[in-house]
Formats: sequence, C-alpha cells, structure tokens
Amino acid sequence: MKITTAGESHGKGLFAIIEGLPSLLPVNTEEINAYLALRQSGYGRGGRQKIETDRVEILSGVRNGKTLGSPVTLAVFNRDYENWQAYMAPEGCDESARTLTHVRPGHADLTGLKKFAQKDARNILERASARETAIRVAAGTVCRGLLRELGIEVSGYVREVCGISDDGNYSFEQLKNRLPELAMMNKQAQACAIERIDALKKAGNTCGGSIEVRVKGLKSGFGSCMTYAEKLDARLCAALMSVQAIKGVEVGIGFGAARLAGSEVHDEIFYNEARGFYRQTNRAGGIEGGMSNGEEIVLRAAMKPIPTLMKGLRTVDYLTKSPATAAAERSDVCAISACEIILESALCCEIAQVVLERLGGDHLAEVKERYGRLPA
Repeated sequence: MKITTAGESHGKGLFAIIEGLPSLLPVNTEEINAYLALRQSGYGRGGRQKIETDRVEILSGVRNGKTLGSPVTLAVFNRDYENWQAYMAPEGCDESARTLTHVRPGHADLTGLKKFAQKDARNILERASARETAIRVAAGTVCRGLLRELGIEVSGYVREVCGISDDGNYSFEQLKNRLPELAMMNKQAQACAIERIDALKKAGNTCGGSIEVRVKGLKSGFGSCMTYAEKLDARLCAALMSVQAIKGVEVGIGFGAARLAGSEVHDEIFYNEARGFYRQTNRAGGIEGGMSNGEEIVLRAAMKPIPTLMKGLRTVDYLTKSPATAAAERSDVCAISACEIILESALCCEIAQVVLERLGGDHLAEVKERYGRLPA
C-alpha cells in the first residue's frame, strides 16, 4: 500500500491517493468527516478553523461505500480558496500581493527558500503548513477502517500541555473518556492547562505538549529484526516524526529506560495454556527487536510550540537582509488536541501499510483470513 498527498494550504484543496487497498473494504464518509471535525476542534485553535469546515469528497476507487481495489482518491477542498484565488491560482495570479520575505523562525521558510531557489516564502509555507494534515486524517480514517476489520484499534490522549502534565496510568478502554477541550484525561490537569493557554494567548505566545498514542490488537511479528528498514519501531517513529511540529518520539518508557537498571526495564515472559506467552509489564511498548510482540504498542510524541507567534520573533528580510519582525499568519495558540488526532491517523496509515506488506490479499475477506491464521 502507498499513500501520497498533495495540495497547498490556501490552494484549491488537499488530496490523497491510496494505492493497494483490498477491494470490498467499507469506507464511511461520515466517519472521515467526524475525524476531520475532531482535527479542527480543541481549546486554543485559531481563526482558520472558523473559515474551513472540512469535509471529504471521494473522487475514485469507491463504489456504493466499498473499495474497488483500484486507487482511492480523497479530496478536502479549501473553502478559503475563494479569498486566495487571486494570489494562488495555478493558471495565473498576482504573486506580489501576498509575498512573504520576513522568514519565520521555526518554520520551513528560510531553508526552503534556499533549497528550492525561491524568493517568496509563500511558495514554501503553503505546502509545509500543518493544513496538509487534514488530508492525512482523511486517509488515516480509511486505514483505521481496515485495521478495525482485523480487530486492531488505535487511540490516544494528551499527557502534557506546556509543562502541565498528567502522569496517570490509563487502560486502552478508558481512553474513550478523554475530555473534549484538550483530549486530556485528568480534569484538574486540563483546567490548569486551559489557564496556561489563556495566559499565553494574552501574551501573544504559543505552546505545545506531549501525546501518547496506543495500538491494541496488533498480533506479534509485524516488522522485522532482519533489516533496519523493516524495524517496526523505526517505521512508526518515522510516521509520527513526519507530522509537523513533532520534535521527539519514544517507544514504551523510552528515555526513561536510560535511567533504570535492566531488571527495571525488560519485560519478563510467562506462559500458561489459557493465555500462551505473555508479559506482566509493557515497558517495551509492545515492540521488541523491531517487531510487534502482541502487547499494546505505546508511543509518545513531543509537539513543539507553534512557531507563528502573534508577537512576532526577530528575523531578517530574505531579500534585503535587514532586521525584521516575523510575519504573523493566522495561527493557533495551542493545537495539541488536533495533533493527537493527526498522530493517530499517521499511525493508522503506517500500520495498515505494514500489515498489508506482510499479508497481501486482493479483497478484504482474503486479508482477514490470513490475519486470522497468525499467532497472537
């Protein structure tokens, strides 16, 4: 399976092509739209969310709600394009009216200008923008449907917002009770986080946080210890790191393992006839030797503060080289709850690819039968 996305933040729309899905997989448009709405929600979001109401359109590969086995094309059209057509139209436009040369710290602006031999950072930021994640959520929801057919579920929650953390331990089933405003689990921690966001907004500042995402039901043996490119943890971490603003990913107890003795890190193995092989702990986060071991997969990601500050940071003008204040595009103060949904979607896409690489199969029943024969 292969997923390709295209489109610009203020262009006509965002698009994804998913190749290699089995035929007869149900595709629920309203479920995709529900996840798109979750991506746009959350405390601390900015003005763009009031302009766009993202909804998916399926352009190919699906008939009567089920995949055909041909490439599936998804589109999320930008409502804001009507306000930007004069400056963004591929057929011809006035580029000078929305030129951006005050390159923004923390963005792709400066490096992208040099790499692609451009003079206007808009030609970089339009694609580098986190707006691109809307179509990844759409594609991820299609992949989520495939995983669900196999009994694999993906969920998560926000653990920390700008230093305000929730160190609780929650079962996978409890994650459905995450709070809507910030996708946190602890009401008191979330209330403190909301106060912090309000203070940062007043100061023209931004914040990030950390997110935990989990996978339940993935059987053992996905990924490989034989070549580094096939290691499951490497692939899943890369999928999460590909999301804008993510600066770090850990598996299981992650960096905590560096501070502990081996007896406090490695998960001892047990066996009985009813359960087969099992572990009483899951510090490895469900991955050993680059392969899933049948336990829940646990990943955590660190999201940096959004780099577009209403109180702009110091920079220079790319053309004149003179000191300047970074441009303030429409932006969020905090997008941590949206990022949680995006990370789930990125994870769904990568796990679906890993699963189909191992199982193959032209139609859904064939994939399910092959998955059912695997040991847990």
